[in-house]
Amino acid sequence: MEFFWILLFSSVSPLAWSQGVYAPANAQIVHSGAACNVKDDNISERIYTIKEGDTLVLQCIVKGHPRPQVRWTKTAGSASDKFQETSIYNETLRIEGIQRVQGGRYYCKAENGVGVAAIKSIRVDVQYLDTPVLTVHQTISDVRGSYYQEKTVFLRCTVNSNPPARFIWKRGSMLIEQSKDNGVDIYEPLYTQGETKVLKLKNLRPKDFADYTCQVSVRNVCNIEDKSVTFKLTNATTPPMIRLSVNDTVVVDPGQDVVLTCEVIAGFPLPTVTWSRYPGPLPLSAQLRGATLILRAVTPADAGFYNCTAVNNVGNPARKNINLVVRTMSNLTFQITPDSNKDSETIQMGRDLKLSCHVDATPQDKVNYTWYKNGAPVFNSDNLILLRSDPDMAPGTSSLEIVDMKFRDLATYSCVANFPGSRVPELRVDVNISQNSVSPPMLSVPNGGQVVSVREGGNTELVCLVEGKPRPPILWSRTEKDLLMPSGVTTVETPDGRLRLKNVSRDMMGVYRCQTAQYNGLNIKRREAQVQLNVQYAPIVSPVFEDRRSRNYQMVTLRCTVLRSNPPRLTDIRWYRNGELIRMPMPDMKETPELKFKLEPTNNGSYECRVSNSAGTSTCTFNVSAKPYNAEFYFDTPNPVRILKGNNYSYNLQWTQKEPKATDLIIGYWINVRKNKQNLLSKQIDLKGKEPESGVLISHTISDLRIPLSYEVRLAPITTYSTGDYISRIIQYSEPYTYPRPSDHVCGFEDDRICGFSQDRSDVFDWTRQNHLTQNPKRSANTGPETDRSGTKEGYYMYIEASRPRVQGDKARLLSPLFNVTSVRGPKGSGRIGYCVAFYYHMKGKHIGTLNVLLRVRSIASVDTVVWTKSGHQGPDWKKAFFDISPSGPFQIVFEGIRGPSFEGDIAIDDVSITLGKCKQENTVASAVLIGGSHSLPLASWLTFGLSCFLLLLVR
Repeated sequence: MEFFWILLFSSVSPLAWSQGVYAPANAQIVHSGAACNVKDDNISERIYTIKEGDTLVLQCIVKGHPRPQVRWTKTAGSASDKFQETSIYNETLRIEGIQRVQGGRYYCKAENGVGVAAIKSIRVDVQYLDTPVLTVHQTISDVRGSYYQEKTVFLRCTVNSNPPARFIWKRGSMLIEQSKDNGVDIYEPLYTQGETKVLKLKNLRPKDFADYTCQVSVRNVCNIEDKSVTFKLTNATTPPMIRLSVNDTVVVDPGQDVVLTCEVIAGFPLPTVTWSRYPGPLPLSAQLRGATLILRAVTPADAGFYNCTAVNNVGNPARKNINLVVRTMSNLTFQITPDSNKDSETIQMGRDLKLSCHVDATPQDKVNYTWYKNGAPVFNSDNLILLRSDPDMAPGTSSLEIVDMKFRDLATYSCVANFPGSRVPELRVDVNISQNSVSPPMLSVPNGGQVVSVREGGNTELVCLVEGKPRPPILWSRTEKDLLMPSGVTTVETPDGRLRLKNVSRDMMGVYRCQTAQYNGLNIKRREAQVQLNVQYAPIVSPVFEDRRSRNYQMVTLRCTVLRSNPPRLTDIRWYRNGELIRMPMPDMKETPELKFKLEPTNNGSYECRVSNSAGTSTCTFNVSAKPYNAEFYFDTPNPVRILKGNNYSYNLQWTQKEPKATDLIIGYWINVRKNKQNLLSKQIDLKGKEPESGVLISHTISDLRIPLSYEVRLAPITTYSTGDYISRIIQYSEPYTYPRPSDHVCGFEDDRICGFSQDRSDVFDWTRQNHLTQNPKRSANTGPETDRSGTKEGYYMYIEASRPRVQGDKARLLSPLFNVTSVRGPKGSGRIGYCVAFYYHMKGKHIGTLNVLLRVRSIASVDTVVWTKSGHQGPDWKKAFFDISPSGPFQIVFEGIRGPSFEGDIAIDDVSITLGKCKQENTVASAVLIGGSHSLPLASWLTFGLSCFLLLLVR
């Protein structure tokens, strides 16, 4: 097969106009990377098959002006997921090391604000084959009373794969076939979706004790090799059993070493023992020595459930759990409860009093509390009652009740919490009970502290004063339901009642509640108060910046809208032009700031409206100008035009004008051509009174450019009063394919870009690219070519598939690139320029339909004309066709395949060429070529081409 390259010739006057703005169209997805196969399924959907772990590369090709923005989206495949680290706003979607969960349908959507968005999709099928897992299950049942027992073994083979795997069972090296062995049964369990096969050995026989192999295969798709697993079945085969060296729950002190041993007491083959932990993985300090797990110097973070699992693939795995508890103790608190029966909030003689003590500990039920009175241990008596676990308090709370308090009961009481026999330090709290040591708390907000105002970004504190003995801590929270504190929690404790806030933002504004805690003080009704935080910020204005263009000598109105402000009262409004204050009457602070003036060449510039309140100043900025908007280069400009004499080329520069009617009349453009920042050309393009229109292309030909140099082209619009800003682009001459000589012109469809050809979106189905190696092995045998035109298995061609769901009359059209012509007439008025179209076709089969070749000429409307046609069976060989055309303007060649009455109707084409000049005998290559692309040939194609040329010379 041979490739071809494209050289586009352009026939553009120095200043040409055409319709240039159009909606996104002709979207297509091209693929590269590590695809195994790309095909159409029965509903004409593109399917891209790739092996797990390879690189997915999809590129969305779309036309439109202005240049469309491309966005990729995806529907769920085997699992819903996002694109991870890849960009979704890019023409190219690239996923390194694709995983099975990333399969699914990918869409590229292109929008440019004109018309309807263009959408194209492709389905990505990720293929994989895991190593199978083989498990053995045994059952023993009585048959005919107690005369004998029947032992049945089930070998269960499970695998994850895509596509579904094929299973093969072997005993030793021999294939097991159910039809040839009455002692076996092979079946697929319900609800396993093709992922499991079971081999049932009924009433074990001596020959059934052997090596069994489960082999799985996905038939070498994506070059995925078969995988297998083997199990040796013997008389001793038994499931695993284990026992632990410790109890189900182990309680240890921090810093201790813990050794956990999982002993295997049964199982053949010998089970494999593993350890795991919940929640989280094993600690980093954990050491595994066979079936023993060693934890060095444990910390509270190492606590959790440790699981020992023994597996030998016989029966179910054996599992045992150990709950490791690491002792901890912290945050010892107390409460003083006056006689609740008397609804009292003070301690009084002759009434009851309860002292409570609580520590946060693990395990909570193992904490030991000891009470002391003036240093001496307290024992139960008539008026001193100890409660190990107080039912009226939180779990794990110890209380000391004083009944009918007497003066002798005024003393210092101590509560000590510890773990008996543990190295964890004990915790102690002292409570002094006397006539003047205990008084109810009083909570208040200082004068002026009910409302605290602060500027956004500043620091402040909210204060609630508390008095009482003992003085309890203060708890802060938000009064608004569901609102969190600035730190992200629901409650913040402060020992001194001061809540300190840093870098205050407006979302912190609101009412805060302060409350006395019911611990470390009297256990009575909570005291509470409220403080309002008022955050002040400068006015929020719109617009922050606006580029305002207008014609000269027209009225311009600038408005600066205040959206929000705290405080809402404005203190000052001032307008500036180019930094200078505009003197004007004091505006009304309650209305939207507004400035009206007539735009003149002398008052273009930057206008600012500075709006202030007591918290700060904000600014609306307006760039007011009569300068025209920038031009916008047309991104799809044709390639440069090579001039055959010398090493020169010309370039057809195309652009549109953004909002041409927004400012004064545009009379022309300044164009600069620069090389290394030095001007080579600077001139004015005169529009000759024709005003630019929105979306209409303007063209200008730049000539006498040198190959292979690149140039910077700068363009700026001109009005009567001013010149707009320059925009620039780099242009250079490039021939997409580089070959030894310019007469290599044949497109053999070897590149997956198919030489710039495209599928017609208005047809019923598409042409398909394939070679002998990618043919469907179940294809129709009596139609279609075996190889490409050159007879090689690796060479590609394009064909139409006539099998279902195609029906008679369905059409597929393949479009060549659009060719621009340098002139509509030949030398010395000899008529239109002629071109030779040549190609090979293959039409074998009793149901062959029709192959048409059409000439599509682009002008005001596209016109298709049939220039060659052939119908019916044409024999088993490739045949050559060539003919002359003389197009009147830019043109395309269209290959139209029409499906015949039934499925033996495949039509193929190969080695297409379009050359300048009339067709010659044997289709001798012409000197200029009109088809192009964008890639160089690999080395192998260079060698193939050179050998072909050598053989051709020998023949001639």
